[in-house]
Amino acid sequence: MLNETRVIRARLRGKRLPGGGSAELLLLHPATSLAFDPNATRWLALVRPGQKLRPGRRLALGDDACVTIESVAEGGARIVRFESQRSVGELLERYGEVPLPPYIGEAGRPFADRYQTVFARVAGSVAAPTASLHFTQRVLDELEGRGIRLARIVLDVGLGTFRPITLDRVDAHPMHAERYEIPSDVPAAIERARSEGHRIVAAGTTVVRALEAAADERGRVREGAAETALYIKPGFRFRVIDAMLTNFHLPRSTLLVLVSAFAGYDAVRRAYEEAVSLGYRFFSFGDAMFVERAQET
Repeated sequence: MLNETRVIRARLRGKRLPGGGSAELLLLHPATSLAFDPNATRWLALVRPGQKLRPGRRLALGDDACVTIESVAEGGARIVRFESQRSVGELLERYGEVPLPPYIGEAGRPFADRYQTVFARVAGSVAAPTASLHFTQRVLDELEGRGIRLARIVLDVGLGTFRPITLDRVDAHPMHAERYEIPSDVPAAIERARSEGHRIVAAGTTVVRALEAAADERGRVREGAAETALYIKPGFRFRVIDAMLTNFHLPRSTLLVLVSAFAGYDAVRRAYEEAVSLGYRFFSFGDAMFVERAQET
């Protein structure tokens, strides 16, 4: 099961008005919806420098667009309003950058074209479903040649996926909602695989989150678009996914919590210890592991 979301060019660099000091916006989603809309003029965004981007401040993007900071939202984000003859979608194509993770740094900007899966189709994410960066078209063709059926869903990766856990207790972390969509052919594909004794394998944590959020108590997945703030942590009862491919994640991340809930804390700890000892690469452009769901006790 693959997530065919596409990362948008969500990072915008502008100049503060007046004065001309540099500023940066990271667009998350339209102010009134989690669904990507290139024609929306009001957006939720992360900003830098936050101290200088208070409500009422204006930014210039090139010579054909201005952005006004309207208000401060939850967690320090901002509601911003675009003023331009061009749509926001056009402005992103003209001025936007793919929002590479901060640990990649400026030196990583030439590699921005690699921060997109080969099957990315539906625009809407501000981060890549990184487990799927390992797939090439040749790998996909070989999988299908072996009789493995590929199905596709969409979960737009947003703040809920990459915001770190800052509280002392894992279960106290507030999870932000993300939009997902299950195409009409996916529920039938899952039931067919089950009836034939095959496993449901997720390419990454975003697929796990989408399918588990869309499942009822019996594990039947519902088609359609919805939003989920599902926070998968130890004790969660998985109803759909049998195995998953996943990268090695940052400490204090909800992704690492999800993987630990899925495969079991001890098994994940051993896997990470081996990865460190063998020099595996971590994070977005790093290595991956294949894990199976822990047996319920």
